[in-house]
Amino acid sequence: MAKARASRRDLDSYTIKAINATINIGDCVLMRPAESSKPSYVASVEKIEEGARGNVTVHVRWYYRPEETTGGRRKFHGSKELFLSDHYDIQSADTIEGKCIVHSFKSYMKLDAVGTDDFFCRFEYSSSTGAFTPDRVAVYCNCEMPYNPDDLMVQCEGCSDWFHPACIDMTVEAAKQLDHFFCHSCSSEDQKKLQNSHDTSGHSDTKVLNS
Repeated sequence: MAKARASRRDLDSYTIKAINATINIGDCVLMRPAESSKPSYVASVEKIEEGARGNVTVHVRWYYRPEETTGGRRKFHGSKELFLSDHYDIQSADTIEGKCIVHSFKSYMKLDAVGTDDFFCRFEYSSSTGAFTPDRVAVYCNCEMPYNPDDLMVQCEGCSDWFHPACIDMTVEAAKQLDHFFCHSCSSEDQKKLQNSHDTSGHSDTKVLNS
């Protein structure tokens, strides 16, 4: 006679005593990597399941770091940037090290302070094809690169475009002292020198990069 399959039941949440945290469906979590020298993996919990012997597993959807993708890390990728992938997996709940928050890019930019467990996501990534969604993103500066929230930029009061200090032959320290700035294209003869100001809010979306 065929052996009956061990019964399993779905859970809405599960408390991990080792870290004193309750994991709910939809939470983003940090998961223990195979190599201790590597950073924790990040995943979204899709399902929590308990087996007949009380062992609990989580069905997860992985977030990839830039260096884990086919193209690798690029200059515009932020240090806390992740990509939501199409890679699903089942892991023991005991591999969860803690909870984290993966913000939308817009929400991340509004944070007053970025914590250790704060991340952001603006792209989805296909692990099978290496393609990103969306495949077009706004770009800025003379270098025409997407915005990296880790990098200081200054905004032109004429065209509203944003520029990296290094791309306009300026140090970061000098950029922090600005009160007014006109890019080379917008500056008149008596405005060619940078005049003191720096605004760090709002970005123009007039140019795009195809990924």
